[in-house]
Amino acid sequence: MELSRVNTLAILAIVLLTLEGVHGVRIRLYNACPFTVWPGWISNSGKPQLGGGGARLESWQSYDLYPGSGWAGRFWGRRGCNFDGSGRGHCDSGDCGDKLNCGNSGGVTPATLAEFQLNGFAGLDYYDVSLVDGYNLPLRINPEYNCASAGCHSDVNARCPKELQVRKDNWVIGCKSACEVFHSEEFCCTGSHNRPETCSPTYFSRIFKDACPQAYSYAYDDATSTFTCGSGGGYTITFCPSGGLSIAEDESSQSRVEAL
Repeated sequence: MELSRVNTLAILAIVLLTLEGVHGVRIRLYNACPFTVWPGWISNSGKPQLGGGGARLESWQSYDLYPGSGWAGRFWGRRGCNFDGSGRGHCDSGDCGDKLNCGNSGGVTPATLAEFQLNGFAGLDYYDVSLVDGYNLPLRINPEYNCASAGCHSDVNARCPKELQVRKDNWVIGCKSACEVFHSEEFCCTGSHNRPETCSPTYFSRIFKDACPQAYSYAYDDATSTFTCGSGGGYTITFCPSGGLSIAEDESSQSRVEAL
């Protein structure tokens, strides 16, 4: 009986380890910026929320999450945040309802997004970096498997057209999408432009694409912007992957952005 019990426990341990390898995907959030970043994240409709949906990361700190098989959602970085002891406050960039833990609240645009669909079609993970909702911070997705990274490494704020700029204290802290600013079918890929055949790159989307060739620059920018990897591996989302932003002179708002 004792030997049988040992064998049962051993089999159970093997099963758990196998499940860990298949379903224990780790998404690590890593802050390589020379300033504090408050990552936010939200699950797609029908998917379980991961933790509270927010965290604070000092420079060179990381934070791990373990989504289950089939999870889908998005991550973004917040900057210039101040929260009280109860987690209430506000961020200059990427704010999600004036709270540290975003829960079911998405980030206020413009925000650079890291998007995931784990264990999707054909059992693959799908991931991308999107500037369709604008840009606020550079970020990169690195798979643990030998798969391609996706990212936007450039300081798009430094080249953002005046019409799209979001400013605080005379410094650009975000670059809006043309859709958000002009609300036209051409820029939003809606109405008569709601198909890949009729929604083409525009002057504004090309600015994003030139700066970040791997990232989505408009709604149908799939060919060069969607990446896949075998399901079950882990991913690291790095904010400021090349360290290419400087600390603001006004450190309380951290709103100044410069290319090094």
